Amino acid sequence: MDDDGRYRDGRADFIRGAKDIAKVAKKQVGKKVGRGVDKMADEYTRRSYKRFEEEDDDDDDYGGAPGNDGGYYRDDGRADDGDAHSDSTEGHDEDDEIYEGEYQGIPRAEAGKAGGAAGVPAPRLRDPAALEGERRKDQEELAQQYEVILQECGHGKFQWTLYFVLGLALMADGVEIFVVGFVLPSAEKDMCLSEPNKGMLGLIVYLGMMVGAFVWGGLADRIGRRQTLLISLSINSVFAFFSSFVQGYVSFLFCRLASGVGIGGSIPIVFSYYSEFLAQEKRGEHLSWLCMFWMIGGIYASAMAWAIIPHYGWSFQMGSAYQFHSWRVFVLVCAFPSVAAISALTTMPESPRFYLENGKHDEAWMILKQVHDTNMRAKGFPERVFSVTTIKTVQQLDELVQLGDNAAWHEKWRVKLTSLFHQVWSNFQTVFSPEYRRTTYMMMAVWFSMSFSYYGLTVWFPDMIKFLQKQEYRSRTRVFLREKVEHVTFNFTLENQVHKQGEYFNDKFMNLKMRSMVFEDSLFEECRFEDITSSSTFFKNCTFIATLFYNTDLFKDRLVNSRLINSTFLHNKEGCLLSDVSDENNAYMVYFVSFLGTLAVLPGNIVSALLMDKIGRLRMLAGSSVISCVSCFFLSFGNSESAMIALLCLFGGISIASWNALDVLTVELYPSDKRTTAFGFLNALCKLAAVLGISIFTSFVGVTKAVPILFASGALAAGSFLALRLPETRGQVLQ
Repeated sequence: MDDDGRYRDGRADFIRGAKDIAKVAKKQVGKKVGRGVDKMADEYTRRSYKRFEEEDDDDDDYGGAPGNDGGYYRDDGRADDGDAHSDSTEGHDEDDEIYEGEYQGIPRAEAGKAGGAAGVPAPRLRDPAALEGERRKDQEELAQQYEVILQECGHGKFQWTLYFVLGLALMADGVEIFVVGFVLPSAEKDMCLSEPNKGMLGLIVYLGMMVGAFVWGGLADRIGRRQTLLISLSINSVFAFFSSFVQGYVSFLFCRLASGVGIGGSIPIVFSYYSEFLAQEKRGEHLSWLCMFWMIGGIYASAMAWAIIPHYGWSFQMGSAYQFHSWRVFVLVCAFPSVAAISALTTMPESPRFYLENGKHDEAWMILKQVHDTNMRAKGFPERVFSVTTIKTVQQLDELVQLGDNAAWHEKWRVKLTSLFHQVWSNFQTVFSPEYRRTTYMMMAVWFSMSFSYYGLTVWFPDMIKFLQKQEYRSRTRVFLREKVEHVTFNFTLENQVHKQGEYFNDKFMNLKMRSMVFEDSLFEECRFEDITSSSTFFKNCTFIATLFYNTDLFKDRLVNSRLINSTFLHNKEGCLLSDVSDENNAYMVYFVSFLGTLAVLPGNIVSALLMDKIGRLRMLAGSSVISCVSCFFLSFGNSESAMIALLCLFGGISIASWNALDVLTVELYPSDKRTTAFGFLNALCKLAAVLGISIFTSFVGVTKAVPILFASGALAAGSFLALRLPETRGQVLQ
């Protein structure tokens, strides 16, 4: 009996214990399910009506963990229970395994309809000012969190890969500046370019880049850095390719204009794009290193011109209508950096900062995880996990325009493009809002002064070198007075001579070249000119009696105020009236000078990269501008070709540090949603200043040095003074 009693008591205790365990388990399951249902309801309500919440409820919206509020994700306060798991990650559940740090996606709105759609109050429109204030708060919190995330991702293989990819795009911009200047002497012969036409061809690239910088900079803030850069580089490469084959001046001018429009987006997008993958302690240094690719582009263009253009055998001809000479091969080769940049850029992701600014949390998280994992694997730590589970996203203001499925395709495109234009223009106008107005005006003045002096002087230097060469050439001119020549055959080159009041009877000029030859007040009787190629050759106030011109380029334009008596022109050569051949004779010197001037910026690039984060952007910008201003006064001592080349190298090596600091400062002064818009506008202003500087400075070549020196030094002094009034951005997060 005792055994039976003990058995019954033990059985009753076991049953009571089992019931207690079941109650506890049921309670815990109910709590967990309740939390899940409540969270889905909250998420659906917030995602569906967040644009219409009352501003008084803002405190409730920011109840989650720091850095997670207001975005697509937020932590629930009830997740702090001792037995609860993370809402975004789980350790090891019985049903499924999700490893720490693994992303689990955004709960869709449909998931919450069953649980909590009922009872939601009717939405009410919110004050735009309140929405903008909320957006501003979101941006400030995102800036802080994004910097922390970049610190966790580290700096390594991914950033260096992107560095070389974007470097190719910047290299293409450097090449574009030099192309037209190198091909002008050769293109002049094929297209019969006048001096005004040559001047327009030299400036058209800057005008195209001015338009492109403004357009592509504005679009990059709306449709993305990577996508906009791909479109702009594609336009550049396509029209650069076409410009290599077109024959007429107008078509070549248009292709170079379109090519310039395409490459105009390179600088504002490249620097903004790369900066958004760099932590603040690396940003100034590595953006300065990126500037070196502009120098590499100039070196590439100079080397290719040196190697290709003088080789006239690299050409073919299809009749007299189509000619493909070596300079066209050079134009084609100069499109390679742009094509290479397009190919490499297709392997790189969009800027995660752009995605976060536009409310795309998923895409941004995946890219940042890719950056983290790529760098950790390269450093030998593949086991390190990307611990970020939630990232701040910014409140969106723009609404998509829906036309319905029945609308025509052209109507949809028209509405989309119109909406995009208004968004870009509105974003541009905010650059001049009260918050940024002073900064924008100051930056405009600094950009204009820097560009006006730099581009004006860098074009004035080569023109001055050419002027000095011409002066030295003219100093060796031989003059012949009242010579009488009869029954003589000239079959050798005649160069740099002046013949006055001469008499030539029954003379033959056969199979020769005439360079810089002038005949004044001379008589040619029963003479024969055959197979003559000339340049800068003129017959002034001369008389030709019974003279034959056979297969020559001595067109009547060469005969100034001259009389022709019983004289005949047969089988004139097809071609252009060339006024000077000094460019052809000194082609190697032109390429060599450009090569040296571009290479001279290497020391300045290195110094600015190493010191940018140590002394600050403003000191670098103002200090380099002051030293450049002082160096301008040495121009007065440049009375020889070698002296001008040395001064060109000195000025380029010093001023490059100013440009590097200005690029970094521009990136850091504006927030992410206005960064490329502001940069593009300032870069467009830079190209406008370049056109003005080139036009003004070159007009004083051979006239005076004082005016260019005063203009350049005054602009640089003003720029350095204004630069010190700008805010310092060293050590700050990327706003």
